[in-house]
Amino acid sequence: MNSPLLLLLGFTAPMLASPDDATAADKPNIVWLTTEDNSANWYRLYDKNGAPTPNIERLAEHGLVFNNAYSCAPVCSTARSTIISGCYGPRLGAQYHRRELPVAMPGGVNPFPWYLRQAGYYTTNNSKTDYNFRKEDMKDAWDESSRKATYRNREPGQPFFHVQNYTQTHEGQLFGDLPKGVDKIVDPSDVEVFPYHPDTPLFREKYAQYLTRQHDVDSQLGKMIDQLEADGLLNDTFIFHYGDHGGVLPGSKGYARNDGLQVAMVVYVPRNWKHLAPAEPGSRVDGFVEFVDLSATALNLAGIDIPEGIDGRPFLGEDISLEELNERDTAFGYAERFDEKYDMVRFLRKGKYTYQRNYQPFNFDGLFNEYRYKQPAYREWRDLHKEGKLNEAQAAFFEPRPAECLYDLERDPHEVNNLADDPKYADILADMRTSLEKRLKGMPDLGFIPEPVFVSASGGEGEAFGRDNKERIAELIDIADLELVPFDEAQSQIAQALQSKDPLKRYWGLIVCSAFGDKAARFVPEATKLAASDENLLVRARAAEFLGLSGTGDPVPVLVDVLRTSTDPIEANLILNTVVLLRDGEPGIPFDFSKVEGAPWFQRKKGIGNFVQRRIAQFRGE
Repeated sequence: MNSPLLLLLGFTAPMLASPDDATAADKPNIVWLTTEDNSANWYRLYDKNGAPTPNIERLAEHGLVFNNAYSCAPVCSTARSTIISGCYGPRLGAQYHRRELPVAMPGGVNPFPWYLRQAGYYTTNNSKTDYNFRKEDMKDAWDESSRKATYRNREPGQPFFHVQNYTQTHEGQLFGDLPKGVDKIVDPSDVEVFPYHPDTPLFREKYAQYLTRQHDVDSQLGKMIDQLEADGLLNDTFIFHYGDHGGVLPGSKGYARNDGLQVAMVVYVPRNWKHLAPAEPGSRVDGFVEFVDLSATALNLAGIDIPEGIDGRPFLGEDISLEELNERDTAFGYAERFDEKYDMVRFLRKGKYTYQRNYQPFNFDGLFNEYRYKQPAYREWRDLHKEGKLNEAQAAFFEPRPAECLYDLERDPHEVNNLADDPKYADILADMRTSLEKRLKGMPDLGFIPEPVFVSASGGEGEAFGRDNKERIAELIDIADLELVPFDEAQSQIAQALQSKDPLKRYWGLIVCSAFGDKAARFVPEATKLAASDENLLVRARAAEFLGLSGTGDPVPVLVDVLRTSTDPIEANLILNTVVLLRDGEPGIPFDFSKVEGAPWFQRKKGIGNFVQRRIAQFRGE
């Protein structure tokens, strides 16, 4: 017989008599139902143009909806590494997708399911892991982690923590058409196209396909909820639903912007544990929550002490008040390497404003990435740009960016109108800039150490390496931030950086020169010398990049030479990003890969070597 609560929820599977539904359990169960690659704006629960998700909406009626939930990274391995550790990725060297060097968990911290196991929980994961950490650090996280993992294998009455992952909304689902027999839930002519996308039949078709996928995955979630009901567990089980990061149409997944980071977060609150929720079921919470908070939240619900070494804070459980929770108004995000494509962007939301800091502003978002461009909409977007058929907002994806951007989400939810140069917002911009700088220096942010240097120097001990190099990283941040002041004020410090004995200061000084472009012409002689003879290959490549972007020198001989000389595929891949930038963007410099085919890194087939081969195939038009 169904309970009144379940009838209200709309579930009608028969209740099974079991010890679990006789009395309240000693500890609450926790279930996470995660979907892939979907921003909050794909849900009707968050946006009137989103997909209907009746099962998630019914959970919300008897739980909490978090209006401002954020993944810390816009791609899965980095986002999941943040969740499992409770730590921001750039503090540990876990911010790359995918990892080339598995890194260590921070000292004194275990994957959070380990703590649940120690407290008697049965922990199961079905089934995605995709962590950037060492296997030995992960081995004791789960009792079961596989496609067959289920909480049903626990001992009678044992509390459990279970993760169920659903892939129907993954980016790869948009590489082709919907499966046969699946009808779109919306006509493509009725969708509302984001302002930065071209309004074409193909884009509208992909919107309709994705909304359909979003609706279909909700029915899969419903089956798991039915199972929990049938097992008599709903009165003692917190059910979380969230997407693993934003996405999925071009310009969201992989990019540290609101559409790539803001996710749905809905938590069903069980009747027997209502006292662990800060608001009544059916409420919406405005306070900001981040993926870095999920581990602390799970532990707090279970009554387990939260490790001192993590960055997150609980948003459910004992001693969490709605008043305090609603005072949380900040979210932090980061994007760096996605497969073979490098960038470095940091994101900060505070209140209604978002701030994006582009540390390589001469780069452009649409820089080639082999996996990204399997999506037909990406290819059409690029082709329309080449044909000059995009408006200003749509073309921005393929053009250099400002070093910093400021957006008002209430007026501009898709971050099109940059307010950074508007004097009316100068104080807000300064506050966001200062807040981000303090955060990055305090971590410290290992993104300022180029990945090949980090890999060779850290041995994967990211937290310890960052601690040992905290002052150096702060100095590199100061050099990078010279991009934000007038050139006349910055030039003396740029000169010092280019003449520094520290190769990473020279490296960042040259990035700043490229950001200033023609204004930095006085440094062309110094850059020419560095390109020709610096002992560091990355410095030579950045010098060639500056000369190529400014049109003051031929970068090809230098780049060919450094690629021939490099023995490190990670280093070569970073340099190849410069090649792609100069070839596909302005000034459109041709490059012959046959001249580097004998390089030591060229034939490597595993790890990042695969990305290198894709890069080469792209250049050859294969």
